Amino acid sequence: MFYQQLIKGLYSVNTADISSPFGRFTWRVVGRHPCGWGSCALFARLHLLVTSNPSSCAAARRRLGNGPSASLSCVRLYERMMEESSREHLDTDNEAGGEDALVGNVNKLMITPPGYTGPPKKGHVIFDACFESGNLGRVDYISEFEFDLFIRPDTCNPRFRVWFNFTVENVRETQRVIFNIVNFSKTKSLYRDGMSPVVKSTSRPKWQRLPAKNVYYYRCPDHRRNYVMSFAFCFDREDDVYQFAYCYPYTYSRLQHYLASLERRNLDYLQREQLGLSVQQRRLDLLTITNPAHLNQEQEKRVVFLTARVHPGESPASFICQGVIDFLVSQHPIAQVLRDHVIFKIVPMLNPDGVYLGNYRCSLMGFDLNRHWQDPSPWAHPTLHAVKQLIVQMNQDPKVSLEFYIDVHAHSTMMNGFMYGNVFEEEERVQRQAVFPRLLCQNAPDFSLSSTTFNRDLVKAGTGRRFLGGLLDDTSYCYTLEVSFYSYLTAGSTSPVPYTEDGYMKLGRNVARTFLDYYKLNNLIDESKHTGHINSSSDGTSTSHQGNNPGNGKVKGDRKPRDY
Repeated sequence: MFYQQLIKGLYSVNTADISSPFGRFTWRVVGRHPCGWGSCALFARLHLLVTSNPSSCAAARRRLGNGPSASLSCVRLYERMMEESSREHLDTDNEAGGEDALVGNVNKLMITPPGYTGPPKKGHVIFDACFESGNLGRVDYISEFEFDLFIRPDTCNPRFRVWFNFTVENVRETQRVIFNIVNFSKTKSLYRDGMSPVVKSTSRPKWQRLPAKNVYYYRCPDHRRNYVMSFAFCFDREDDVYQFAYCYPYTYSRLQHYLASLERRNLDYLQREQLGLSVQQRRLDLLTITNPAHLNQEQEKRVVFLTARVHPGESPASFICQGVIDFLVSQHPIAQVLRDHVIFKIVPMLNPDGVYLGNYRCSLMGFDLNRHWQDPSPWAHPTLHAVKQLIVQMNQDPKVSLEFYIDVHAHSTMMNGFMYGNVFEEEERVQRQAVFPRLLCQNAPDFSLSSTTFNRDLVKAGTGRRFLGGLLDDTSYCYTLEVSFYSYLTAGSTSPVPYTEDGYMKLGRNVARTFLDYYKLNNLIDESKHTGHINSSSDGTSTSHQGNNPGNGKVKGDRKPRDY
């Protein structure tokens, strides 16, 4: 179909021959999209028009969500939009970055003073975001020392402008600059509380946060009183390429290398499979971690399901997910006990296209996937559709008890790790759902029980937590696990402790450990034996633990827990 050919990025040649309802067209490629999905002239124009017009954008997404037959509708929509654009001049000075910035990232863009016509010199800095997970849409020269930077909006959705990730080179030693990020789509930000961007360079490849004293977050009268984040920086090595990002990047390629390294270990308790493909044909990976005997027996199976990176800019979620995986595949005695009694299903990256493209919240086609759990389209939301199908299939299997679903995110305005849970009418179910966060709080000093809340907000109805909380039976627990982009406060501390990559992974390891506490507390794993005997008590009744109400440990349908 016409639009499918465009959207899937089949633009690796200099010209693109596209069949459409109006005949066969040859479109000249006007520049490959920096993130690899191409930009033939037609698609670039369509993308620009859609992202410049929120109402048209919504209409396009509604049509696209109906499946491949929407292609003809999209072509007609494009035709009408082209007619409209011929009558109405687009505002190229808007805060989203203007016409050029909306189409793609800057590509080795050298910034020189206005009117300068001489040869390039050291100190004429070169900006680039044409790499995986890169994002920088436009750069304006203010002075020799100051530059306004515009975040490229999420593809096909102008609402979200938060994630940035770009490089700077051709600098002078001791050159001082001020970078102003001027078009954030959010007003509330942890930059108000001391958060700072991260930086690395070719000679110092480990990410580190900029000093908070060099970062300012304020309303700027020069930019319609929008909030601006400015940071000062001094380049110290001329031959280095410097990279700046909103938070520690965790790319699709990094995940693939990590999973490949796990496969090379030939662990009999780890299986990796391709659950599906994204719109751009990237892998949707599913890991199964358990004693292999569980997969072949007919007894009941307890399943913990974990997903991450449905929002691509929330990179801390990937570090937490890797921490969970690292712990579960380790030789730690707790990990061995868990593998003997629980099947862990993990989808480390639900939105691989969005991650690859450098989006903050949306997929390639501009969808916030975490609002489409109720009715995901196999064409517009293929990764979400595949995961939902798997969960529904497990839920319908009488031999499977899907006991936990945890979706991992990062939060841009709050400290610490914390959880969101669902609200139910039955008081016993409410109390049981509070147990796991309480146990996690005892294991993880950076987890905040006071920030953990249970709600049924209508705007969250399409999220995984809300949808699956209604789909699964009352012995299942569905949570959103959030972690701060910035820092955490521990009991008795007076100043926040900034998260590092290792800090996020440590929280993931603590999440994994907490499952043993939960199952021991509910008499499902024998505390006295680290061989991990399943307790086969008839009612699954648990005892109290440090004043918490643990709830019960019954599996689906009140079946008795037993060895499997």
